[in-house]
Amino acid sequence: MKVGIIGQGYVGQTLAVGAASSGLEVVGLDSNINVVTDLLNRKSTVPGVNSEILKSLLEKNNYFPTSNPELLKDCEVIVIAVPTPLDQFRKPDMTFISEACKCIYNYAKLPALIINESTSYPGTLREFIKPLIENNSTIKFEYAVAPERVDPGNSEWSLVNTPRVVAGLTERSTQGALNFYSFFCRKIYAVSSSEVAELAKLLENTFRQVNIALINEVAEIANSIGISTNEVVEAADTKPFGFMKFYPGLGVGGHCIPVDPVFLTSFAEKLGVETELIKTANKINLTRPEQIINHIETFLGLSVSGLRIQIAGIAYKVGVSDIRESPALKLMTMLSAKGAEVSWHDPLIKFYENKNSQNLDKTIDLGIIVTPHQEIDFSPWENSNLKIVNLSVGKNNLIWPKFL
Repeated sequence: MKVGIIGQGYVGQTLAVGAASSGLEVVGLDSNINVVTDLLNRKSTVPGVNSEILKSLLEKNNYFPTSNPELLKDCEVIVIAVPTPLDQFRKPDMTFISEACKCIYNYAKLPALIINESTSYPGTLREFIKPLIENNSTIKFEYAVAPERVDPGNSEWSLVNTPRVVAGLTERSTQGALNFYSFFCRKIYAVSSSEVAELAKLLENTFRQVNIALINEVAEIANSIGISTNEVVEAADTKPFGFMKFYPGLGVGGHCIPVDPVFLTSFAEKLGVETELIKTANKINLTRPEQIINHIETFLGLSVSGLRIQIAGIAYKVGVSDIRESPALKLMTMLSAKGAEVSWHDPLIKFYENKNSQNLDKTIDLGIIVTPHQEIDFSPWENSNLKIVNLSVGKNNLIWPKFL
């Protein structure tokens, strides 16, 4: 079976390597020449993609990264695995999915099974992807959806052991999706319609958004009475049923939690359905950096204006080099707007907005820990009298107590 995967980011690259490792022939299509070049040179920045496995797959011609869409012509399965970000007005942006559909109707020559893994609103496959392709192609394709569940940096749950939800627009396309994913996934769960699968994906991450907002509000209560939110969470977690632990933090980041709930609320608005809880959760997490700055100024007993402040870790998550929707970026912007001189250190990012990552500096006025990668050597701060604010998520205090 020859498979084309459009998009070679966290989702597409993980899928491509997994599918190729199972013996399938995979064309990994990406418009970013640098991504393709790196892959052809056996270099990947995606956590979980092993360089030795990548080398082996390239040498055996099981995996062929390319920017040439003409190589989709003889693919029997084509997977859409492109970003679905928010635009400048924080509205769903379907541009990448539209471009992927364009590649399919211009270059696919076989009656392939088209599978969408990109997160979007219920009805995307049936009402957006299928009409867009069919209105521009004479080929009769099959269509299915299997929303991605990649968690970068997670060593416990991988492409293989994370259950997949699939659905086709016909019985034949559902069965085709089941057959495809059975090559490399242990458990596949078929649902009755593509809309069920699409809404399930939005629910997964909206659930997390809402509960993170909840624990951030609880953190405000705990802070007001001088107790540790993390200790409260650990105590509540001793209950063996009816509770799932979330930790407070600077907000939410990445390509899922900040974005998926917006797809859901935007879809609900078109239906005339109110989603006040979800909107409130979005607002709580988006305004978290401003709230944290107020707490920092209270902690210091002075304004951050004129202070030299350094942030340790600007990626949205420990162990990944991804800054999409990272709340650390908003924190830096707001600190700078208030007159602080802000620098940052992140060995996984190294370069952002024409500035380089700076070594940890013990001569600054305040250090802020946001994303404590294992690669960060905190010894310059440990061996100083520097004031440190630890905003990292989870129960690891390093040598500094949690600020939240």
